[in-house]
Amino acid sequence: MQPQQSSRFFFNVDWVTILIYVALCVIGFLNIYSVQFKPDTAQGFSFTAEYGKQLIFVVTGLVLGLSILLFDAKFFSVFAPVIYGITIVLLLAVLVVGRNVGGNQAWIPLGSFRLQPSEFAKFGTALLLARYISSFNVKLNSVRPVLICIAIIVLPMGLIILQPDAGSMLVFLSFMFPLYREGLPGNLLIIFWGAVLLFILNLFLSPFILIFSILVIGGLFAYNNRKRLQKMINIGIITLIAICYLFVAKYAFNNILLPHQRTRIELILGLTSDNKGAGWNVIQSKIAIGSGQVTGRGFLQGTQAKYGYLPAKSTDFIFSTVGEEWGFVGCFVVICLYVFLLLRIVNMAERQRSSFSRVYGYCIACIIFFHLFINIGMAIGIMPVIGIPLPFISYGGSSLWSFTILLFIFLKLDSNRMGFI
Repeated sequence: MQPQQSSRFFFNVDWVTILIYVALCVIGFLNIYSVQFKPDTAQGFSFTAEYGKQLIFVVTGLVLGLSILLFDAKFFSVFAPVIYGITIVLLLAVLVVGRNVGGNQAWIPLGSFRLQPSEFAKFGTALLLARYISSFNVKLNSVRPVLICIAIIVLPMGLIILQPDAGSMLVFLSFMFPLYREGLPGNLLIIFWGAVLLFILNLFLSPFILIFSILVIGGLFAYNNRKRLQKMINIGIITLIAICYLFVAKYAFNNILLPHQRTRIELILGLTSDNKGAGWNVIQSKIAIGSGQVTGRGFLQGTQAKYGYLPAKSTDFIFSTVGEEWGFVGCFVVICLYVFLLLRIVNMAERQRSSFSRVYGYCIACIIFFHLFINIGMAIGIMPVIGIPLPFISYGGSSLWSFTILLFIFLKLDSNRMGFI
């Protein structure tokens, strides 16, 4: 660091955002400790228990984050391709030496610690996207740069789905929104949501009905543009792609998603009901949140999570433990902290002089929002249970460290925004 930068270090860093980060980490630790606390048995603090390990993750994560602030801001732009390449190598390695947990071969064992490469691939992908868009003055209204951006996103997605980890793979779809901010045509977003709609309709309706409907709609558009040959050709291509997509989506649902993932999607869409099997998690989650009422049962007083009724109580359904012990007030505070964090990140992204920093900032905001929306949606039963953590709160070193790296890289870029162009 240059002397002038060093002297202004404490003034330039957004310490309010760091305080929000610390607050969320503390909330996570307290809830993980609470769900493991057994009032009827004498127990001392143990670093081998989940809460003990999480404390280590929080402390080392904070040290890691503060260390990132000492880097030169240009380091992350210059070495973005290298960082991305390392995360891709890790995703390849996990397919060979990874440990299978819960049907997913997504972790590399390192002694007593398990590294999850898909978590670190998020900031690697965000860095390379920001580097590509900023370094080459990319205009996202032409085909070639859009295809390159899609390739950067799809490569880690493809490797993650081979694990198979559909939840982590879906997170990468959030990168589409930073691209839209940088000029991606709105038609592509319409196509994206159209694909989501077709995927859902594909579960409800016969393929013959859908194909017939697509042909009719395509025919109507072609008839209205019958005097414009190029538009008719484009409509024909889109119609053919939509029909092919139906078969690809059906194959992916039946052969790539795991049985419990298919069942969870069917439950959320109302295609099936199962109060004792796959639906048990969501039912117990709703009971836990509802039992907290306004102010909650109190710290260490939860029963649903503590006595084993609620599965994944410190990871996927950690928000349910917040609702049970801290009630509506606690849930409201946690959501407000996230909203405040997201608003600060977006505000910081907009004030960047560097397009690299702006794109990266929006990538972070979208990743955190996607995790937040899906995780809380799982807990209250409006989203399928796909197993993604609540940022900074859920148990896990890989998750906490990857979100810490994501956030603190941006804090460093923002602290140097007047000198990094």
